[in-house]
Amino acid sequence: MIDPLAEVVTLLQPSARFSKLVHSASPWRISRSDAGQPFYCAILEGGCRITIDGHAPLELLSGDFVLIPAAYGVAISSLEAPPPGVETSDPVALGNGEYRIGAPDRPIDTRMMAGHCRFGSPDASLLVSLLPQIVHVRGEHRLATLVQLVREESHEQRPAREVVLSRLLEVLLIEALRSTAGTNASPGLVRGLADSRLAAAIRGMHERPTHAWTVAELAKEAALSRSTFFERFSRAVGVAPMEYLLAWRMALAKDLLRRNEGRVAEVAQRVGYSSASTFSVAFTRHVGRPPAQYAREEQAVANGA
Repeated sequence: MIDPLAEVVTLLQPSARFSKLVHSASPWRISRSDAGQPFYCAILEGGCRITIDGHAPLELLSGDFVLIPAAYGVAISSLEAPPPGVETSDPVALGNGEYRIGAPDRPIDTRMMAGHCRFGSPDASLLVSLLPQIVHVRGEHRLATLVQLVREESHEQRPAREVVLSRLLEVLLIEALRSTAGTNASPGLVRGLADSRLAAAIRGMHERPTHAWTVAELAKEAALSRSTFFERFSRAVGVAPMEYLLAWRMALAKDLLRRNEGRVAEVAQRVGYSSASTFSVAFTRHVGRPPAQYAREEQAVANGA
């Protein structure tokens, strides 16, 4: 059976940028701008408060894990933050990817592992739009173990290091996403898959992207009326059913074109278009470049031209 979540994460092509172990002594506060980079954090001991892109602050405790597929502004503080206007000194590097935050004469009360990864797919923004904006998981110790493995691997120069890291990150992302409580997740693919009726329709789109799907047919897959399905899908996934199908077809098309998996007419057929011209119009409108031009330019980048 096709697994839509695994397909999306695999197409994202995650790789490690860095991972660090942070020791902190209250009170402290740090903030940074991340320009849309994926960010994750696991609390090993103690707790902290995190605010992401203007969302309501989250209180994180030992065993909590947070994943932000595209973070722009991140502010983290101790549970008892410093008074407003009181600045915290920059983190002090301790070596081997470890840092300390807070006054040096105060005891360490929180330890966390935090890191950034990179999505190699040129289509990352489209794929990320299918995921929840924030994933907060509580009490899943498997995630802390995976983060520890990512950290150890990123600091060791072992054979096949990059391959192992990319696989670990894929597992980490999938584990975090599927651990999210369905109805509490922000709109996106994960929340849609948590609804068994909607999941049947989503799997149908992924298993048969070439099929000429209609909303009525997708509603039948979900065993719902057309209007109920449309409203329920749009609310859970964050986009209308046909908009999701178009996004998925374009993601597949981009991947096939980048990897030179056939001419434009063949790619068109493999993603559900009856003619190359219809596909070219849709692709150009969605991507901003004709498919043939996109393929040439992406392959040139891949070859280092």
